[in-house]
Amino acid sequence: MSPIGAIRSLGNRLGLAWWAKIETDNPNSIYWFGPFLTKKNLQSKVIGFMDDLSEEGVGSIDHSFVRCRRVEPLTY
Repeated sequence: MSPIGAIRSLGNRLGLAWWAKIETDNPNSIYWFGPFLTKKNLQSKVIGFMDDLSEEGVGSIDHSFVRCRRVEPLTY
């Protein structure tokens, strides 16, 4: 694991990591995108993830940014 990956992992275990919670219709799903060390970095990366979902033909997409600890599953 890279040094940055190790720091992200530690930040997540401590509940300090930033995640995007992305909710879609058709299918009704929740995706967790992260972890990120900074909210600014997450904001710059989440657009591409949401674009990918849009290209797959999902219904509406809503998102929020959350600082928390996440474990599997990251999609449900």
